[in-house]
Amino acid sequence: LQVEESAVSLWNWTVTKHTGAVISDEQRAKLRFVACRLICLCEGSDPPEGTIRRQILMFMKTGKGWIDIGKAGLADGFLENAMNSIEKLYATLQKGSEGETDTQVHRADVEKSLFKVLSYQAESAVAQGDFQKAVMCVQRCKDMLMKLPKETCYLSILCYNFGVETYEWKRYEQSSFWLSQSYDIGKMDMKYSVGKEMQAKVLRLLATTYFEWDCSLYLDKALKAISLANQENLHPAGFFLKIKILLKSGASDEDINSALAEFTHFEMSLDFCLNTAKLLLEHGRESVGFDFLKSVPERFESSPDLGKIALLHIEFLLQNKRELLAKQKIEEVIIGHYTGKQLLPEALNQLHIILWDRAAKHYEEKSYSEALHWYNYSVSFYTPGQIDQNLAKLQRNMASCYLHLKQIDKAKEAVKQAERCDPNSIFTKFSVYKIAVLENDTDKAMEAVIEMGKLAEKPSEHEDRLRVDKNTGSNLLSLAAQIALENDQQIVAIKALEYLSEHLQDCRQLFTSLKCLVRLMLSKVMAENAEKRWVSLKSHFLMVDMLFKLSHKKLAESFTEEKFTGDMRILEAHWFRKVAWNLAVQFKDSPEKMRDFFVLSFKLSQFCPSDKAVLIAQKTCLLMAAAVDLEMGRQQVTPSEQTELFSQALQHLQTCKEVWKVLKLTGEPQNTLLLLYEFEARSKLNDPTLHNLMESVWEQPQIEIKTLEIIASLAMEPPARYPVLCKKALKSALNLHRKQAVIDAVKFSKCLHSLINISLPTGLTDLDTCVLQEVWDYFEDALSVVSITDAYPEMEILWLMTRAWNTGIFQYTVGKYKEAEQWCGLGMRFLNHLGSLKKTYE
Repeated sequence: LQVEESAVSLWNWTVTKHTGAVISDEQRAKLRFVACRLICLCEGSDPPEGTIRRQILMFMKTGKGWIDIGKAGLADGFLENAMNSIEKLYATLQKGSEGETDTQVHRADVEKSLFKVLSYQAESAVAQGDFQKAVMCVQRCKDMLMKLPKETCYLSILCYNFGVETYEWKRYEQSSFWLSQSYDIGKMDMKYSVGKEMQAKVLRLLATTYFEWDCSLYLDKALKAISLANQENLHPAGFFLKIKILLKSGASDEDINSALAEFTHFEMSLDFCLNTAKLLLEHGRESVGFDFLKSVPERFESSPDLGKIALLHIEFLLQNKRELLAKQKIEEVIIGHYTGKQLLPEALNQLHIILWDRAAKHYEEKSYSEALHWYNYSVSFYTPGQIDQNLAKLQRNMASCYLHLKQIDKAKEAVKQAERCDPNSIFTKFSVYKIAVLENDTDKAMEAVIEMGKLAEKPSEHEDRLRVDKNTGSNLLSLAAQIALENDQQIVAIKALEYLSEHLQDCRQLFTSLKCLVRLMLSKVMAENAEKRWVSLKSHFLMVDMLFKLSHKKLAESFTEEKFTGDMRILEAHWFRKVAWNLAVQFKDSPEKMRDFFVLSFKLSQFCPSDKAVLIAQKTCLLMAAAVDLEMGRQQVTPSEQTELFSQALQHLQTCKEVWKVLKLTGEPQNTLLLLYEFEARSKLNDPTLHNLMESVWEQPQIEIKTLEIIASLAMEPPARYPVLCKKALKSALNLHRKQAVIDAVKFSKCLHSLINISLPTGLTDLDTCVLQEVWDYFEDALSVVSITDAYPEMEILWLMTRAWNTGIFQYTVGKYKEAEQWCGLGMRFLNHLGSLKKTYE
């Protein structure tokens, strides 16, 4: 008993709180659910009538509550309980009835509850997509209407709602069924009918359903439904839909005119008439459409909105490419404007939009004179001296047309009018700028760019009515730089670019602008013939350098830009590094510029992922930059300049070594150029760590002969002088020559020549015995090779013979007769290997 009382109290509390909007619909449904469950716990085997009635009410309300909040699945159990309780109530009432009258009363009472539960079950079934169950429930309700005629209106509207829901879900077959049911039920009892207006509404939706389902298949049904709707209640929506269906069906103009005549005396709004005319014209029914449009003014003679008719007329003439007739209509409107038939502000604005759109279309087609014609129509509606931002925009557009037509004076006059109307507009300043650039007035162009830069910082202050977005200033500055480049005004272009980089916060847009400018500049350069291309590239270097340095700076800053993702940054970096590389190659006749772009390409590549391809590109950039510095260092006269260039080369090489350390992990072999360049830079800087570098070289197991010979040469190339290193490199090279399967006599001879030269300087007489012995061994090596091959160069054999003979003579002059005899004898041994020169020297 206590649980039952608590359940009832909870139910009543829920009702009172919902009335005051204290709890939501979902909360109410949940509270009712709890109250119902508690009531079920208290149910006895033979509950009294009052308890059953209360259960029926609670089950129905709870089920309906779940349906209303979109949880129909939870409603089914409660509605089924309600049905069971109704059966119990009916049985209880039958037991206690005293006569036939009581039985009739009880039965009517039960049927009302049953009707409600069935309708709720139908709602639940529709919500869950169970069409068959919903049909069954509604049919049972429909069968009960003879006994419950007052529920006719309710059931008709319920079916209509089902029709609306299924129509929105595009279940047209189900929708047509429910709407047909709604209409049929509405006719069952005129006393309790929904009324003609509602019946017409049902039929209009039914016609729409057939129309959208398959107009070709259900055309007759759609027409029949809309005709019935119009008979029930004449309504503009019904009229419009009928015209729409007729047009879709391909009805003749005569049939459409007949449909229009049905509504001749019906009161409709001007907008509705215009929409009807628009519908006709959009479906290509020009004759009917324009005739109908011409009849409209007579119906609305006193309306201030008559201008809308002229606008629609003009729009459709233009859409059908009847510009001449449209112009005549516009000229009529202009005359009317000055003879007391002004358009309302809204209509006038719409006309301006039409005129500007048409002008813009001609502008895009490069028909600038025709564009001016349409802009002049728009100007006609402004009074002399009028100040208006839209007029300023109009004058700027006209100025652009005049510029394309090379009518500079007219363009200047138009811009002057724009300045009068809107002097603080960035667009006006841009127009001033364009004319200044075309007239090569650098000072005025610079002044305009500076003004644009200032206005770009706060566009909303001056451009609010023109709906300028935050990127407008940046776009115009980017365009300004482009125009200056096209007209070979680099200084102005750079100034525009400086303001662009300061103002533009959107990294994506900035890089888009920068890439456009780079492409533009390169296209100008590449358009030149081969002879002039290099000169053009040199003349644009200042701009190129500015663009790439700015790109590098902005890539570094972009890490704080949330919208500029890592992938975007990588794509931009790849693009700029590749173009910088290509430019470096283009500057092959200007080493300094070549080096700068290789270094820039390397710096830009640091924003890319360190995959093998990028690492190889970085290594190559740094090697190329070092190579350029070394080459320039060799050609410099002053020691200080040499030192600076060699030091710079060494810095590039040090960075390159760091890159190579990572590359080595991928299996990339050490680059010989890196070793040679580093050796040259350190040797010419007299770097004390040079010997440490060489220790690593001597330890390499597979060093090439050519590498050793180049090291030997570089060791003695001024300002470097490292004879010991030179000698060691040559000895190593000679050893490798000896180990060859087939000795290359020519290369062997050159290496030996260099080694003897460095070991036995010309003109020295006081030589250490060890040195002479070492050199003697080299001559013996030569003889061993000469004796087994005919490929040894004869001039080299002659040189060896002469050096050995002269060494003997030098020994003789200092009284070393034994050594002199040995060396002269060594020289004579080479004589036998001479060819054509043998007789000369014998």
